[in-house]
This record gives sequence, structure tokens and C-alpha cells, in this order.
Amino acid sequence: MPAKPPLKNDRLIRALLHQPTDTTPVWIMRQAGRYLPEYREIRKQAGDFLTLCKNKELACEVTLQPLRRFDLDGAILFSDILTIPDAMGLGLYFAEGEGPRFERPLRSEADIKALGVPDPADSLRYVTDAVSLIRQELDGSVPLIGFSGSPWTLSTYMVEGGSSKEYRHIKGMMYQNPAALHQLLQKLTESVTSYLNAQIEAGAQAVMIFDTWGGVLTPATYRDFSLQYMEQIVAGLKREHEGQIIPVTLFTKGGGQWLEVMADTGCNALGLDWTIDIDEARRRVGDRVALQGNLDPCVLYADPDTIRVKAQDIITRFGNHSGHVFNLGHGIHQTVNPNHLGVLVDAVHEFGFEIRK
Repeated sequence: MPAKPPLKNDRLIRALLHQPTDTTPVWIMRQAGRYLPEYREIRKQAGDFLTLCKNKELACEVTLQPLRRFDLDGAILFSDILTIPDAMGLGLYFAEGEGPRFERPLRSEADIKALGVPDPADSLRYVTDAVSLIRQELDGSVPLIGFSGSPWTLSTYMVEGGSSKEYRHIKGMMYQNPAALHQLLQKLTESVTSYLNAQIEAGAQAVMIFDTWGGVLTPATYRDFSLQYMEQIVAGLKREHEGQIIPVTLFTKGGGQWLEVMADTGCNALGLDWTIDIDEARRRVGDRVALQGNLDPCVLYADPDTIRVKAQDIITRFGNHSGHVFNLGHGIHQTVNPNHLGVLVDAVHEFGFEIRK
């Protein structure tokens, strides 16, 4: 295998590792997606979302699209957090207007016992193939971020059968039969660890764990059913590959109250949603971890001047310190004007340079 070229732009990796940068690096959750007309064209060509995810050439093209438009400091693999449950045979499909659904949700201990841990080299090979191709096509321009859902978030989808507002089935299992849920979470922990390591082997230069539903838990159940499993994953990941350190970011949506214990997991960075001020977050965790975030995605519906003001506010609050990656507090909305994202990216770099003068 030919040697991979060195990174031309390593701001993102340096910031995640709490090293100095010339400006604030920026990437955007869901930066490859439906707000871009070129993405919608590829999606139409693929026929359906899962086919798009499972075609490495199309997944590569979609990953690269936002980098052609915007001066972003990182690419994130185009995939879905539910690839592991799909590989476990639950029958993932996407219902129009309803989001992801499973044909065979897990509702009993017997269902959980019957699950196997997927081999990334087999049923998830399409993901690692896409990672390898994307890394090749990036040619060292910016780093590539790999990712997975957290065990708690994956189990929530798998037990509920899709998205939920009440969490009736997953929380019912958590309180009524916690042993069964722990068994599921342990299988998912093994799966996520091997999956992320396979992405790293294939060329991912940083990885992120999305704990989308962690914020619906109580402090005690968050520690028992989400955090301890993410900590196991962090401990089991390859932290160096090709002579480079692989930074790990944890993101619990709605998890601002737990930043200190999240920082104790051994991760390099924490993602923040918009419900906590970034200066307050930094005061609480200090220099133990880098911070990623945390603009409210709806700011991108405002006019360009307002977008610039809000970006400057976050950068000013963080201050002239190492360890800040600018991002939204969650994924970009599909109805956002792409030009507004361009304004944001340029503003972040401009104000990031200024604060370091």
C-alpha cells in the first residue's frame, strides 16, 4: 500500500489534541447532506438513502461535496449511525417523513441473546471501503473523521424500533430488566470498538462517538447505561496509527451537566450542544480536553451579519486558548441556505486569526 501523504491542513487534529493553531478550525455536523443541492442530485441518483451509504463511490462523492464549496478544516465520513444495528440483522429502512425504522425491534431478552457482534471486515466492509477511498481522494488536504453512534443511542433505536418521544420501550427495559439491557449495551460496545478501529485502520484520522439520546437519562442512569460503555470504547480504541495520534471526541446531546465525568473517560475532546456557554464549559473542564461547538444550528437562518456576530461571540468566549474546534451544537438543518454556511466558515477563520494576534 502506498504511503499516505502528510496533512496539508492539520488544524483540526492539532486543536483536538490541545495544541496551538493559527486560527480556529471548523467543520459542521451533517456537513454532507440535504441542504446542498448537489447532495440531493446524488441522493436521487442512488434511489434511496441506504444505497447511497453502501456505494463507496457515491459516499465518497457526497463526503467531498462540502469541501468544494467551503473552506472546512475536516471531512466526515458520509454514513449513518445505524450501520451496526443494520449489520446485526434488524431490518433497517427509512420511512418517508418518519426517519429510520427497524422491521425487527428488540423487545425481549431472547431477542438480545440472539444478536451477534458484526465483523467490520464482512457486513460493514462497505464503510471501511468508503473510508479508504475518501482518504485517497482527500490526498492529505484535510483530515478525515470517522464516527459511530454510542451504545446507548444505538440501543434506543433498536429497542424502540425508531425515533421516540417517550422512550417507553427502552426505559421500560432499563428499569424492569436492566440485566438484559446491559447485555445489549455490552454487545454494542464490542461492536462499536471494533467498528471504529476498522475505520482507523482504513484511514480515519479522528473518530467521534455520537450519544444522541444520552441527554434523556437521569444522572445515575447516564453513568450506568451510557457513560461507562463509552469509557470502555475509548479504552479499546487504537490511539495511534501511521505514526499519528488519533483523537477521540465524545458528544452527548443534552449532556452539559456531565462534562466533568465525560472528560474522565480518557477522550481528547467533548462536543457541546447549544444549551451551555462555551466559556462555562471550559471553566469546568479546564485544559483536560478540547471542546467542540457550539452554535445553535438555527442561527444559520439569520442574516449574514447576525451569523458573524454569533460566531465571534463563541470564539471570544472561548478566548485565546488552544483546544477549540468550532461546530454547530448539532447537525445543520436541511432547509438552511448553503451560502449562510459559507459566511459562518469564513467568519470563524477570520475571528480565530484575530484572537490569536
